[in-house]
Amino acid sequence: MPKLFEALMKDPAFEAEVKEMLVRVSQNPFYQRYVKKGIEEGLFTDAAQAIGRMHDEVVESAKPRLIGREVIWVRPTKEALERFPKAKKGKAYIMAESGKVYVVGERYDKIDVSTNIVIKASAEWTQEFLEDATWNVMDRQVAECGRSVAENETERVLNLYGAIAEADLAGGAVLAGGGTAMDWAKVTSLWDAVINEDFQPKVLVLHPRQVTQLWRDDKFINSLYWGEGVDIRRGVLAETYLGMRIVSSTKCTNGVAYAIDTDVAAVMLVRRDIQTQDYEDPKNGAYGVVASERIGLGVLQSKGVAKMTNVATTV
Repeated sequence: MPKLFEALMKDPAFEAEVKEMLVRVSQNPFYQRYVKKGIEEGLFTDAAQAIGRMHDEVVESAKPRLIGREVIWVRPTKEALERFPKAKKGKAYIMAESGKVYVVGERYDKIDVSTNIVIKASAEWTQEFLEDATWNVMDRQVAECGRSVAENETERVLNLYGAIAEADLAGGAVLAGGGTAMDWAKVTSLWDAVINEDFQPKVLVLHPRQVTQLWRDDKFINSLYWGEGVDIRRGVLAETYLGMRIVSSTKCTNGVAYAIDTDVAAVMLVRRDIQTQDYEDPKNGAYGVVASERIGLGVLQSKGVAKMTNVATTV
C-alpha cells in the first residue's frame, strides 16, 4: 500500500522534494488557504505539517479503492523497464530403438514491462472560490483526488486481465456461465481450470452482484474461512477452502468472474506510488493539488487466469 507522509520522509530524495515544495506553496493561494484554515481548526501548526496532512488524506482515501492490488503481484521498482523470464516447461523424449531418454530442459521467453503509465487526478479552484472556501470543502476535494487515482488503477488492472485472448486463458477458452446465478459449482469450475494448468488460484474476482448470488448458496457459505486479511468494507472477503480469497469490486464487469494465481499471472510495477504536488495555472487563475502515481502493468503467465462470462446479472 502507499506509504504515509512520516514513512516517506525517511527517504532523503522525498525530504528534499518537500523542502522545494514548501518554497513553491508559499505563493499558491490554495495551499495558503489550506494552511490557514487547518491551523484555525487546530489540525496542524505550519505548512510542512499541512503538506503531510494533505498527503495522508489522499493516501487514506485511496486505500479502500485499491482493490486492483489485491488481484495482482505488486512490485516496487526504481527502473523504467523490467524484464521478466517466462518459463516453458521442459519435456522428456524416449528414442524408440535404444529406449534412451532425452530431456529438453526449460526454455525461456522474456516479457518487458515498462513503467509508462501515469495516473493523475487534480482538484483545482479559482482564487475567488478559495477566498471563501471552508476547511471541510477543501479537505473533501483533496480526498477525492486519492479516490479517483485508486479507481483508475483498479480499472486498469481488471482491463489487463480482460484483454487476455480466450485461447491464452486457463483451459484455452472462456468458461460459460449459462446465464444462471453464480454458485459453488461455477466457483469450482474456475478453480479447476487454473489447477489443471499447474497453477494455484489465489483470488476469485467478482462483481458485487455475483457475491450476492453466492450468499444464497449454502455450499459456498459452508466453504468459507474467515481468517486474517479480510476487509469486507473494501471488498476483500473470506477465503474458501480451495485457497481462493474472494475479492469484489463494481469495477469488475457484472456477469464476469475470474480465478487468478496472483503469484504468476501478471505484475504491477510501482515506480512512484501515490503522492501529492502543488498545482497552479496563474494565466487562468486556477490553483490546487494533484495526486499522481507511475506504474507499469504486464501479463506474465496468462494460463494462471480463468475467466467465466454470461453469469446472471440480476439477483
